[in-house]
Amino acid sequence: MSSEQYPDNSDSSGGSGHSVDSAGSDGPTAPGASGGDAHGTVRYTHGHGAAVLSAHSRRRAEDSAAYLLPHLHAGMDLLDVGCGPATITADLAERVAPGRVVGLDAAAGALEAARATLGERGLAGRVELTDGDVMALPFDDDAFDVVHAHQVLQHLGDPVGALAEMRRVTRPGGIVAVRDAVYSAKAWFPQPRGMELWRSVYMATARANGGEPDAGSRLLTWARQAGFTEVTASASTWCYATPADRAWQSETWAQRSLTSFGPRAVELGLASSADLATMAEAWRQWGASEDAWFAVVHGEVIARA
Repeated sequence: MSSEQYPDNSDSSGGSGHSVDSAGSDGPTAPGASGGDAHGTVRYTHGHGAAVLSAHSRRRAEDSAAYLLPHLHAGMDLLDVGCGPATITADLAERVAPGRVVGLDAAAGALEAARATLGERGLAGRVELTDGDVMALPFDDDAFDVVHAHQVLQHLGDPVGALAEMRRVTRPGGIVAVRDAVYSAKAWFPQPRGMELWRSVYMATARANGGEPDAGSRLLTWARQAGFTEVTASASTWCYATPADRAWQSETWAQRSLTSFGPRAVELGLASSADLATMAEAWRQWGASEDAWFAVVHGEVIARA
């Protein structure tokens, strides 16, 4: 997998295509949030440090959008909402060529990384990049055959509204495809002291920020609430069990505990600085085991417009 990262000073979420809080929030915003300020601001829980940004650049269509691939064919027009560094976008573009492909993200750093990815893969002239808000997509009705969003809805205060907006820009008979993690279903072995603390603190922080860390399990109901009547739900996993993968997974989450969601948890009174150190150490202990295994469960839906 690629080790490409956004610049360290990027303001990108790498996974959400909604506007950034100009008042100084450390993440993207969305109308209708259940947390944040009176305007519905949602704070992006992961933050934008190098550990988070490198994770987004590891993703490929084969490991993050496999449920969608059988539905793609040449000539389709496709929108990737929250394209981040465009590693998934580039794969999808190759599948639907010569169809129109647009990658949308709200953050300049994400779009800069996306341009680099597309240039390296010879797709700079094939994929359009634009900034925009998932709650108010800058496209006409019925503009695309496929609208895709990976790990976006878990960070929104109004995921049903976002799905309805994605449906608006999808042609009749077209596809809205979304995939999100289910944090409560993540599983691991061994189980150092501090790993369950990590999960509970992360989930509480994400919800306090206005998101839903178990979004993957709610995609079916959200799609139905958004007006879709033909929805196919499924699940898939990421598994970290090779020496390289567990080393990467353990260190990135150790760093996120200390520098990403962790400080926000302290700010909210959901954890102490000592708790952050405990979580980081637990991740490193897990990664040091030759028997370490970690599974990330995702929900996904194919919704027909």
